[in-house]
Formats: sequence, C-alpha cells, structure tokens
Amino acid sequence: MLRGMKRPKTETRNGVGRRALLLAASAAGMVGSLAQSARADQQSISIGYIRSMERHPTISLLDREARNDGLAGAQMGLDDNNTTGRFMGQEFVLVDKRVRGDADPVAALTDLTGQGISLVLTDLPAPAVLKLADAGAAKGVTIFNIAAPDDSLRGADCRGNLIHVAPSRDMLADALAQYLAWKRWNRWLLMYGSHPSDTLLADAYRRAAKRFGARIVQEREYKDRGGSRETDSGLVQTQQQMPVFTQNAPEYDVLVAADENEVFAGYLPYRTWDPRPVAGSAGLRPTSWDPSTESWGATQMQDRFLRTFHRTMTPLDMQAWTAVRMVGEAASRTHSADPKAIMAYMKGPKFEVAAYKGEALSLRDWDWQVRQPILLSDGRNVVSVSPQPGFLHQTTDLDTLGVDRPETTCKLR
Repeated sequence: MLRGMKRPKTETRNGVGRRALLLAASAAGMVGSLAQSARADQQSISIGYIRSMERHPTISLLDREARNDGLAGAQMGLDDNNTTGRFMGQEFVLVDKRVRGDADPVAALTDLTGQGISLVLTDLPAPAVLKLADAGAAKGVTIFNIAAPDDSLRGADCRGNLIHVAPSRDMLADALAQYLAWKRWNRWLLMYGSHPSDTLLADAYRRAAKRFGARIVQEREYKDRGGSRETDSGLVQTQQQMPVFTQNAPEYDVLVAADENEVFAGYLPYRTWDPRPVAGSAGLRPTSWDPSTESWGATQMQDRFLRTFHRTMTPLDMQAWTAVRMVGEAASRTHSADPKAIMAYMKGPKFEVAAYKGEALSLRDWDWQVRQPILLSDGRNVVSVSPQPGFLHQTTDLDTLGVDRPETTCKLR
C-alpha cells in the first residue's frame, strides 16, 4: 500500500458483506420455502389413453402406421401442457393402456378409474368407444374420441360424456364437396368399397353432394376379394384393372372414392379410363392434419414433432395432441385439477383452443363435436382448407361442415 493512503475500513466492508450474505441466505430460504410450497400445492392431472394395438394394411409403404401413432401426439400435447403447467402449479401425467382387437376395453377403463383417472382418450372403433362411454358414465368419466369418424356417435348414439376430437365422415365429405363446388366440378362418379365403413363414407358423400349442389352421375362398387396388396405383379394387374373398372362412365368432372379400408382408391390416380381428377380416399383427400401443412405456425409444430419422434405427424397424432391440449387449456383457465370443473369449462361458451389451423377450435353443444377447419391435401401439399369462401353460417362458418344444430338427431344424456 502506498504511503499517505488510508487503510480501507475492512470492518465496514466485511459488515456489508455479512449483511449481503445474510440477505442472500434469507432470499434463498424464501425461494426454497416458496418452491416447497409450490410443490406441496401442485395440482396433478392424469389423462388416460386407451389405444388399439391393431395395425391396418395400407396400399403404400409410406402410409404404414407407426407403433406410437397417436401416442406420440398425446405425449407432445402433454409436454406443451406441462410447459404452461410449471407456471400454474399444475402437472400433467399420461397413462397409456394398449388394447388388443379382441379384448374388452372396459377392463382397461376399470384399471384407469382405479387409479383415479376420469379423462380418457381412445382411438378404438365406434362400438368400443360407445362401450367405454356407457361404462364410464356412472363413474364420471369423460371419453375423448380421437379416431372414430362415425356420424352415429354424434347422432342417435351420442352421449353426454363423449367428446369427438376426430372429424366425422360428414365433416370430411362436406369439406371436399365445398371445394369441388368452388371449382365447379359438380358431376361426380362415386366409387365405394364393399366394407361397411365404405358404405357409411359413401352415404356421407351422397349427403354432401345433395347439400352443395353436386350431381352423382353414376355409382360403382369395388368388391374386396382379398389377396395380397404387395406382389411383384401388382403394378401390372392394377394398370390393367383400374382403366377397365372406370371405363364407360357417363360424362363426369371428378371421381370421388369412398375406401376407408384402402383396398382400391390408392390405385385410381393416373389409371382411370378418362383423364379425370380423383378425390376422397385418394388424390385430393380431406383430413384433420397433413405433414405438409405449414401455415399459422404449423411449421414450428412439424419441426418439433420431427425432432422428437423422428417421423412426420399424422392426423391421429394431431387429434390426440388436440385432446390433451383441450384438457390443459381448460385446466389452466379454471386453475383447477378437478375433472368436473375442467369439463364444465370445456363445455361452456368461452372455451377455445388453438391448433395451428388458423381458427380457434371449440365444441358444438348439441353433439360435443370439435369444430375445426379441414385440410384438403394431395399428399405433397395442402391444396385448400375448408370451409371455403362464400359458405357462410349465422354462428360460425365452421358449422357449415358436418351436422348443424337444426339437423342433429342427437339427444345428449
């Protein structure tokens, strides 16, 4: 130290240091106490998922279902819920229950309710969905249908504890019909498969044609006679069969295919006798989600999903994600983990959830169907989104898709 310079008052400095340390320790103690209090007060919200172990055959290898189809979307929705939940003192948990095709789904539901879970997603077929809804009604369970498109579940077989996140066949058919009307492709050749679900989809297209001014010039049924879909001679057979199957048709603008079981529709594009576009179950498809969609922030969603699961996001993934996010949105708005409070808000007039589709999603109070835009994709790009311009409704244009309030046969109970 240089002469003439006064020695610093170390005791003062040390006093300040001690006070700072005491204050820091006190603050740390307060933070620790708050963290412990937050953990003690944290609300836990469990969501069940009863999912099918069955995998359906597809025409294209690119369309084969991933083992975690649906589950991956639910897990991503859970992560999004927990991101917000950390600030709200809420934690979301997903419980996965896999069910074989011949197993009783009610056993899986009983297992979930035994764990105190009363908010349950399912991607099972319509009969199993109805069985779950009826079994869960007395226990206060709400079932989120994320896969079954059957309009009967929204009509005569509707239930008060059954929420439909998956779009119905009528919604999908109306979305396509609106676009075809906008294009003035009003003459349809309707081709449908021989399975019961194909017949129901064909019914939806007949209804949509009548509703939006199209004319079905002819109908043809394609009989499923079995056989392998993946043989070396398959290309030769389909190249010969599809033109013959579509020849001698009356003049038409577009071929509309109803083939939910993927037996024949995928073979139609570029193989029809007349050079006509194909829509419906092949070609231009109506869907709740498509891996190519990038509008309204969807690119960010697609990138996150691809980084996490190393594959593209399917419609079932999106429907599972939406169902989980609906629970998260209602829980954050109500500041509650009580399933009754969550569902009361979700079924109320203020409920909305964003889903990267340009419009907020909400629930129709006459059948608990989620209102949503429908994408029209060619497998590479989103060609359009319905509702189309000019199709108006007094409440929301989204209600031009599917069964409207005056048309419903649903009597919620």
